Amino acid sequence: MAGPSDRVLRLLSVLSTRPSWTNRELAERLEVTERTVRRDVARLRELGYGIESDAGPWGGYRLAAGTAMPPLSLDDDEALAVAVALREVALKGTLGSDQAALSALFKLQRLLPRRVADRLGRFADAFVHTPQGTPDPVSSGVLLELASACRYQERLRLAYRDRNDRQSTREVEPYRLVRTSNRWYLVALSAGEWRTFRADRVIEAHRTGSPARIADPPDAARMVADMLTSHYPVYATIYLPMSMGQAQQLIPPGSGVHEAESNGTRVTLGGTDIDALATRLLELATPLTVLAPDELRSALRERLQAQLAALTG
Repeated sequence: MAGPSDRVLRLLSVLSTRPSWTNRELAERLEVTERTVRRDVARLRELGYGIESDAGPWGGYRLAAGTAMPPLSLDDDEALAVAVALREVALKGTLGSDQAALSALFKLQRLLPRRVADRLGRFADAFVHTPQGTPDPVSSGVLLELASACRYQERLRLAYRDRNDRQSTREVEPYRLVRTSNRWYLVALSAGEWRTFRADRVIEAHRTGSPARIADPPDAARMVADMLTSHYPVYATIYLPMSMGQAQQLIPPGSGVHEAESNGTRVTLGGTDIDALATRLLELATPLTVLAPDELRSALRERLQAQLAALTG
């Protein structure tokens, strides 16, 4: 005979399979009394699950939105699907500078049964990701520590390797993780100054247990973008007729500086020369307006006219 906890979880699973169930239907399905169903529904409500009920002989129970995030009950296929989706969101930087997906992914991976974890591993092995310019991969353990420290505002002790391959140990006040098109960056307060740290250069990261003292934080995504684009010899400013979120999916934070405008987004991005910028903008394959410089506008016009002539010639 199932215990109270198992029975409550089974009730939750049954409720999720249909829009509505009568008390009698639930009692027959679970092989318990209608009184037991009412008691278990009350227990689910105490745990934070929103369960609505209608009075009368034709009334019943149905799941609704709760007031808090309760525990979830997932079967093997659902757990695998959630883990894969979270990993894709984290790797692609869909949420910009938000590290919530990464933190949730590592929490879920720690709880996966061995049979599901093995399936997830086989699923990952079936895919090959093309190189995106990152010379050194970031270990999952390092990313977990960085994401957790940012989320819970704890000081970090980093073993870090700089661009000259010199190693040092430092304590930082972590603020945000920023995903660009090919790297993760940690934005943190170090020795009283806001800095960016490449996650693939972090050798070890450990939370100290001390609270981070964050005051007047910067726009993390813009700080990384400014750092990455500061060395380009030429820049382009374009207008995209889309929301900030859509523009950041097209041109990831760190590859450009995004500014919201009425009915669209202004983006500034750098390149090695006008020709390279023209190529980059054409590859976006979306309507846009070049605000500056004039040379880029002329280069794009010439390219498009040449392509049109080739198509109609």
